[in-house]
Amino acid sequence: MYKYEIIIYWSNEDEAFIAEVPELPGCMAHGKSTEEALKNANEAIKLWIDTAKEFGDPIPEPKGERLIFA
Repeated sequence: MYKYEIIIYWSNEDEAFIAEVPELPGCMAHGKSTEEALKNANEAIKLWIDTAKEFGDPIPEPKGERLIFA
């Protein structure tokens, strides 16, 4: 598990839980449950980091692990 902040909330529009990773611009995922959204967010973080490495983009250091369920 990565140590980036993940914010999980319900979206009526998407009818799903949304997981945003504010420290990684554009990094987000969704799921039918908070657990699924968190799992998918961790996969999205890995892909975000892999892509940044591939293109030589900077990767922010995580500020710490915190989960927020709204």
